[in-house]
Amino acid sequence: MMLHFLPGDATVDAFNASGIEGEIAVCRECLVVGDVSGDTLPEFWENRARFLADAYPNSGNDYHDTVVREFAKLHSGSEINLWFEYELFCQTNMWFSLSLLAETTTEVFRVAPSMLSENNVWDGFGNLTPEDLRECFAVRVKFSRSDLDLGANLWSAFRTGDHAELERLSTIKSPAFPKLREVCVAAIEKERRPREIVSDIVRHGATDFESIFLEFKARAGEYGYGDEQVKKIWQDLIV
Repeated sequence: MMLHFLPGDATVDAFNASGIEGEIAVCRECLVVGDVSGDTLPEFWENRARFLADAYPNSGNDYHDTVVREFAKLHSGSEINLWFEYELFCQTNMWFSLSLLAETTTEVFRVAPSMLSENNVWDGFGNLTPEDLRECFAVRVKFSRSDLDLGANLWSAFRTGDHAELERLSTIKSPAFPKLREVCVAAIEKERRPREIVSDIVRHGATDFESIFLEFKARAGEYGYGDEQVKKIWQDLIV
């Protein structure tokens, strides 16, 4: 069975309309923020469920049903396609997925929004048509064994906050990891730079969240933060 692991529910309709064969699973995590500790995978899932319930109490979702079960599907495909965007939000989810697949003998491919220009490279799949998705799939890149190891090592360095290792890994060149340098730098500066940017936007007169969010995206698109992540930074500043 060919499995497509999509980067979020927003991509599902366009994918279904694309005519690409295979089953789908949906990544509904935001591993770029919050608790990523845990000595075992079950402990990790429990820590994530607790963090998300505290951070987004109105989501109303059962974490294990909506999130964990989707990741479990990664072990059911005879061929796996990871549909992930270039920015850090998506990359941390992809690195984690690759860590789960570290020992797999299944063929794993990276499908990226490859048609995006440098001017909108951080926009992802969101505005792409079903035809665009077919074109992205046509130029997918197979992860080599060293690529799978790189993904697992990136996840380990990210989750432990090993900035020196992220710096080292950022220099590795692979067609399966475009924009690796930019996202590793973003990861290293994650605890400082987004807050500084939001603070500067507010200091220069922005008062409504929509304006703050759009300006943050323009300045720091490499983070890929959605409104929930930027709003949390903003709210923490004004408390």
